[in-house]
Amino acid sequence: GKSSDSTPDSAERAAASDVEAYASLYRSMQLEGVVNWKAFRQAVAGYNRIKEKNKPILTLIDFSKPSTEKRFFVFDMEKKKLLYSSVVAHGRNSGENYATSFSNQYGSYKSSLGFYLTENTYQGGNGYSLILNGLEKGINDKAKARSIVVHGAPYANPSVAASGRLGRSLGCPALPTKLARPIINTIKDGSVMFIYANNPHYLAQSNILHKN
Repeated sequence: GKSSDSTPDSAERAAASDVEAYASLYRSMQLEGVVNWKAFRQAVAGYNRIKEKNKPILTLIDFSKPSTEKRFFVFDMEKKKLLYSSVVAHGRNSGENYATSFSNQYGSYKSSLGFYLTENTYQGGNGYSLILNGLEKGINDKAKARSIVVHGAPYANPSVAASGRLGRSLGCPALPTKLARPIINTIKDGSVMFIYANNPHYLAQSNILHKN
């Protein structure tokens, strides 16, 4: 709690009631067996804290799953619905089938974890693309300068996964070509995106998940 007379008990009670609310949302969206509960819980916690968002849409990319599985999820938080689930590519230096190494640095060709706000779209070298603004200092705040954008790519088409893994990007969350435009149009202009990995280093650093 924020008040000066709050005790750990009241803070703990508030946290427990938050988790109960997330669990009820998770159940009403029927996400069990589809979306990782821990990833969803962190995504919703951050979504609720990010006041600058313009629309009730939340995107979760779950890098605890391999590239051969659906791990890009778009939720309508108002209608409590899962709108899209898709495979998504990670940066080529983040790992083979699993993304395990992350960076905020230029030229790293790695994915970055944490919370983003989507911005505007443009027509670029990879076709229709969506600019991402990384909200976490030292974790993903160079995303825009690194041209980390959502775009479609043939190497992210599910058929490629037959080789053992999806193709990889230079750090962008690249989507299957058919899904890129409808997904980008759903999430553009100020929605929250969260890129998750079961990563203690990120959790220790995230100023959004640690806001009191």
